[in-house]
Amino acid sequence: MRQLVAGMAALAGLLLSGCGYNAIQAQDEQIKSAWSEVLNQYQRRADLIPNLVNTVKGYAAQESSVLLGVTEARAKVGAIQATPELVNDEAAFGKFQAAQAQLTSALSRLLVVTENYPQLKSDQNFRDLQAQLEGTENRITVARNRYIQAVQNYNVSVRQFPGNLTAMMFGYKPKPNFAVENEAQISRPPSVDFGAPSAPVPIAAPSTPAPAAAPTPTIAPAH
Repeated sequence: MRQLVAGMAALAGLLLSGCGYNAIQAQDEQIKSAWSEVLNQYQRRADLIPNLVNTVKGYAAQESSVLLGVTEARAKVGAIQATPELVNDEAAFGKFQAAQAQLTSALSRLLVVTENYPQLKSDQNFRDLQAQLEGTENRITVARNRYIQAVQNYNVSVRQFPGNLTAMMFGYKPKPNFAVENEAQISRPPSVDFGAPSAPVPIAAPSTPAPAAAPTPTIAPAH
């Protein structure tokens, strides 16, 4: 009896392996790992923002609308519960992506504004935050690309025959992925170049008017 059970278990294992079950399991785990890294890097960026905003505020408090935009965008990101189930819900995944894109856009506007404040750009604390933000944006790009590839591999497995039969049997469905409307732009992190400011355009000094010519004396005719 034991030999029969063992034989059936071995046969079941071969069948499951041959129909793509094990591959789907491995790819699903890869997606979870890649997604965790995406969240880790997004969270790292979110953690940098309060210090960045406070530093900019110290030099450019008048840019209140830009600073508020970054703060509100960060709050929207934080309001989304990025649970493991989110990667299976296309609508929730879309909201998450939209919130992150809005934060990226708000940060880009903030960094553009800082170009107008040479003293801020020379602040060491700001330069350290800039370097950390630049590194984080690069890590986000790498993490997103790995996630995109992991989801692509998984979705191919659950759609192709005979893996699609196994996927239907065990309830595995294609997962939503990052929608890239402009691949060239999304793969390029926001510009955070804080090099030397452009030289100001010299203002020409007002020209000194030429002195008026002395009037020609009038000589009365002799009588």
